[in-house]
Amino acid sequence: MSAKQPKLETATLGGGCFWCVEAVLSRLRGVERVVPGYSGGKTERPTYQQVCTGATGHAEVVQVTFDPAVLPYRTLLEVFFATHDPTTLNRQGADVGTQYRSVIFYHSSEQRETAEQLIRELNDQGMWPNPIVTQMEPAGPFYEAEDYHHDYYRNNPGQPYCQIVINPKVAKLREKFAHLLQAEV
Repeated sequence: MSAKQPKLETATLGGGCFWCVEAVLSRLRGVERVVPGYSGGKTERPTYQQVCTGATGHAEVVQVTFDPAVLPYRTLLEVFFATHDPTTLNRQGADVGTQYRSVIFYHSSEQRETAEQLIRELNDQGMWPNPIVTQMEPAGPFYEAEDYHHDYYRNNPGQPYCQIVINPKVAKLREKFAHLLQAEV
């Protein structure tokens, strides 16, 4: 008798540059795959150059395939919120524009309800001086980013952006969520 295959779920999240979000979420136990891409816009199959203009309406996102028995959706969202600033509209640090918005593209009513509840709780706790402005939208078309965006942090650790912007996010993840991390190879 073969082992039962896990029931995997998909989450689509945007928290600024997709290189950052991918670098953080790909380290979590229960995450099977993290794919950078674009969602929420009006152009079919947009390119990175098109998305960067802000004219397509897409956000840089990652699509996460995960095992909710190992990593519940709520826990995934807790890491997501803790590793970017969900209170700034259309920006993360120096990255400015609608393509860098904080957004959750939910794949089910349960995901929407979980995200809305967590946002209420985080706002009530006053974790940030300003309220969370993360947008909530039903998941629509997802367009995978060009190959050179995949595993960007792992493939380019010496790049200044990786050292200045992504390293602190990964360090925060290790400090705050060490119990959720996969074993480092």
